Order: sequence, then C-alpha cells, then structure tokens
Amino acid sequence: MGRSRVRQLVPAVVLSAAVAFGSCGGEKTADEVQRLPNASSYIPDAPAPQPTPKPTPGPTPDDATIPARPGHPGGGSGSDGCGAPAPPPLARMNVNVQNQSADRALLDATPLVGPDASYCRQIGFTDGRSLCPVRPDGHPQRVACETVLVGVATDTGRAGPTWSADGKACNGPDGGASCLNHPDNQYLAFAFGSGVFRACAASGLCGEITLH
Repeated sequence: MGRSRVRQLVPAVVLSAAVAFGSCGGEKTADEVQRLPNASSYIPDAPAPQPTPKPTPGPTPDDATIPARPGHPGGGSGSDGCGAPAPPPLARMNVNVQNQSADRALLDATPLVGPDASYCRQIGFTDGRSLCPVRPDGHPQRVACETVLVGVATDTGRAGPTWSADGKACNGPDGGASCLNHPDNQYLAFAFGSGVFRACAASGLCGEITLH
C-alpha cells in the first residue's frame, strides 16, 4: 500500500511544476505579447551623415600681391606682380653711367626705397644697408615692384622713369645736351653731349647726373 501512494503522488507533483514553469518562463499569451514594449522603439535612428565643411582658403603672404601699374605687361601675381613684402616708399632715383664711348654714354636709373634696414635685409641685402632696390638683380618681381613705385614714362608709356637732358625730352642727339630712350629698357637712356640728365618717376621724384 505504501508504494501505491507514492505512484499517485508523482503525477501531481510533476503537473504542479509544469504549471509553475509555464507561468514563469514559458510561452506568453497573446494578451501578454501585445503588452510587451516594442524593442525597436528604444533604438534611436542613426543621424544622417553630414558633409565635412571645407575651409575657405585665406590669402597667404606669397598670394597677397600688389598689381603692377599700367605700362608693364601682365601684373597681379607670381612673376608678373609685386608680392610680399611690399616695398616701402620710393626714396631716391639713383642715376649712373653704365658705360661710355667717344660720342655717348649709357645711363642707368635705379629706384631705391627706404630708409628701411629691416626690409632690405628681408629681401636679401644682408650688408646692413637701409636704402636698397625694391628687389635684388634678377628677381622675377623686380620689374613689377619698380613699376608700382615709379609708374610709366610720359613720353613712351613704358614702365620706368621719364628721361630728360637739360630739361628737354629724350628725342635723340641734337648737337647739344640730349638723350635717347633705350629701345628695350626704360631704365636706360643714351646721353649725348654735356649737361644735366634726369630720370623722373611719375610722382615727380627725380634723380640726375651731370656729364662734362
């Protein structure tokens, strides 16, 4: 009789456990499933990709140019413009004899700026001078920088100074003090005879030399 009682109790215990298991971890009813929150509603949408803003390039010291004055071909930037450092004001027009023959002399006018020792050193003159050309010989910006300061000749319209001999225009030899513009370079002029020869910038600043 004892063993028969045990056999009757086992199915009841198993049934109770199955009921308990089903209420804790088994399948949910349709009503319970409807009450479950939608997991996807808790995942935020990924933000739309935004384009990376491109920086606006600003002017660099090498790209901040001074346009060349009319009369010089080109102008604006690179080898055709006067870039940084900008030259200080024109201080002097230096006139000297480049070479001389029996009947004429070849004159050369060089605009000088300053006094500004810092500028002269910055562009390559390291000998301590405070008056210097706008750029060293052969520099690709020299013509443009000189044109900024000197302007163009009133008689030829070319970049460079206006030459005169004893106050007369440079129209060629006339038997007295006279001059003739060089065909290729306005900073050069042929001088004939004895007298005062001048090279003047558009601003009115002049340099001169007296030949005997």
